[in-house]
Amino acid sequence: MVEEKRSDQAPVSVGDTVECEVEQIMPYGAFVRLSTGQRAMIHISELSYSYVKKVEDVLEVGKKVTAKVIKIDEKNRIDLSLKKMEERPPVAPSAPKETEDNFEKKLSNFLKISDQKIADLNSKLNNAKASKKRSKRSK
Repeated sequence: MVEEKRSDQAPVSVGDTVECEVEQIMPYGAFVRLSTGQRAMIHISELSYSYVKKVEDVLEVGKKVTAKVIKIDEKNRIDLSLKKMEERPPVAPSAPKETEDNFEKKLSNFLKISDQKIADLNSKLNNAKASKKRSKRSK
């Protein structure tokens, strides 16, 4: 197991902004070394508000970043976030009323077509049963 380097600086707490350097990149996030010598992790979901396919798209080994401490668990593992350092992008306005009406029309049309298909299928099944009964009677 990797030993953590200790320094004279005070330990970090939740909400602190820290400087760190990327040490290792994994598919699920990156491990970083804080300026205090402590090791921490930035999960892939905490890299950016936008979708991140691979950690390498945002970080690289040796890169120095500023992050926010979002969690310290009972085992003193530190979780960091880069996206908490960014300004949250504005939320898109809700769909206009026209879109809702359009959806209702499409749904209504779909249900009509579906009912027609079910009626046709039942009609064919009933005709097939009737023809089998006729063929049995004629024997």
